[in-house]
Amino acid sequence: MPVLLAALLAACGQQQPQATKGERPVAASEQAVETLLEQLVAAKPGDVIRIPAGIYSLDRSLSLSSPGVTIRGAGMDQTILSFKGQIAGAEGLLVTGGNFLIEDLAIEDSKGDALKVNGVENVIIRRVRTEWTNGPDTANGAYGIYPVQAKNVLIDGSVAIGASDAGIYVGQSRDVVVKNSRAEFNVAGIEIENTVNADVFDNVATNNTGGILVFNMPNLPMAGHSTRVFRNRIFANNTRNFGAKGTAVASVPAGSGVVINSNDLVEIFDNDISDNATANVIVSSYFSTGYMTKEGVATSFDPWPQGIHVHGNRFTGGGDSPGTVELKALKTLKFGLNGRLPDILWDGFANPKPPAGTPPVLCVNNPPAQVLNADGPNKFKNPALSTTHDCSLPPLPAAVVNTSWADTPAK
Repeated sequence: MPVLLAALLAACGQQQPQATKGERPVAASEQAVETLLEQLVAAKPGDVIRIPAGIYSLDRSLSLSSPGVTIRGAGMDQTILSFKGQIAGAEGLLVTGGNFLIEDLAIEDSKGDALKVNGVENVIIRRVRTEWTNGPDTANGAYGIYPVQAKNVLIDGSVAIGASDAGIYVGQSRDVVVKNSRAEFNVAGIEIENTVNADVFDNVATNNTGGILVFNMPNLPMAGHSTRVFRNRIFANNTRNFGAKGTAVASVPAGSGVVINSNDLVEIFDNDISDNATANVIVSSYFSTGYMTKEGVATSFDPWPQGIHVHGNRFTGGGDSPGTVELKALKTLKFGLNGRLPDILWDGFANPKPPAGTPPVLCVNNPPAQVLNADGPNKFKNPALSTTHDCSLPPLPAAVVNTSWADTPAK
């Protein structure tokens, strides 16, 4: 968010993730671990790798390159792949084969990303938990559940805890659904980045630095647009920002509910959004993030958000404890000592020469929610309530994910 806001990261108290429910399973035998490794190496299309209950202690990354493989555990609290003693590899599990289904297991304490699925089509991640059990820490892996450069992706009923970047992240992908999942104690709870046609619904995002993020970053092969964020509970995302210095998420203010940055056609509706101490919704451009690349920015990159539609949400609380002297001063100056910043915070940047047909930056049909224009183009000198966003945009179409490829029983 804005340089003003990036400098206003709230130093909120750090809590610990909720304890995993139920008793921990017993350690798996060395033979069971060896069997798992052998199955992954020998996997071929149509195989189902069943992993019984137990804690599987692993010291190196796992990888799967064969397409058409299912990995099935006994439950996200019963089958646990533990990388606490990992000495080699960049991920917990790296998957580069399409038509991939994984369900009912956990990946804990990987050195880097927990579950990375890279460059494939047809992915189902169902009832998978990724967690760093020591709580929020910059040394934790960056991403929990991490499909990237993928197509036709379903993430359902999963849990992500403790990632130093994003708990559930989908990047440079197309046709994505994230539903029925929980993200907690990550820097970004759920992040959709440079992705086209995504639905994020029926999730819980709480105790993150930012709850749900929809970003476009420069210098990537594709730009994102058309994301719907609806029927989620996004509350109390006030954990201090523990992202690595220089990363994009390191500029996200603690206390952010939904954050839109440089993305287009984002519909935010029918959510319960509450008690996010900086703002319940933040809309910003690349110019105010404080995040710059060494390579500069490609001339084709569109830095302005456009077509952001906020309607029919239930906002409660939030904006009451921004966490820095500057934002507290702004809050007190504009809204009084016991007041709060409005539900929607906009950095004020808009394309000065928009092409014909470009939608407005922001339309809000969400009374009594108000919009604060932070006046970014004038170096944030004159923030003021905005009265120019009372407009409507056509509803976005649903993201469609085809799961019929997984309906045929695997051998």
